[in-house]
Amino acid sequence: YSPQCVELEHSLKPFIPDFIPAVGDIDAFLKVPRPDGKSDGLGLLVLDEPSVRQSDPTVLSLWLSEDTKQHGAAELKKVTSVLSPQSNPRAVDSWVDSISALHRSKPAASVTYGRAVPDIDVLMQEWPAELEELLGAVRLPPARLRCSLTQYADAVCALLDVPVYSSRVQSLHLLFSLYLEFRDSTHFTRRS
Repeated sequence: YSPQCVELEHSLKPFIPDFIPAVGDIDAFLKVPRPDGKSDGLGLLVLDEPSVRQSDPTVLSLWLSEDTKQHGAAELKKVTSVLSPQSNPRAVDSWVDSISALHRSKPAASVTYGRAVPDIDVLMQEWPAELEELLGAVRLPPARLRCSLTQYADAVCALLDVPVYSSRVQSLHLLFSLYLEFRDSTHFTRRS
């Protein structure tokens, strides 16, 4: 018998390079203890950085909560403010830049549909010429059509080949995603 060498993946990552708060040398953890013998709590309770430019604790907690996907009431209690923003525009710009970097680092929102839905690129394909001529001659259903909202949503989804199931939430999500793709398409922005 020879045992198999199985490498187990560990989830504890104590030093994530993205979250090293100080820009500069990494802390050597050489601290002078307090003369009264009490614990400082440096690095555990209070942010301890050797750098001149220190991280904002609120921004750092937002980064960590975003990375761990733990959003709760504890993060909402932490609010920072600049005492005189007119005389200290650098602090405001720093805050805006750090929050912008946080939002840029977020992955795009993704939705897992319960049933198979067509791809956005398939829905964006050009319609046959006969159908486009018919749509030019016949008016589309107006917004003030005498029907319920669910019936109107079903009609719009059917017109654009978006499948409708018992729950219309996923169908409407696909419909609005299709709208956003058409709105942001370079083909249509060039034509206007």
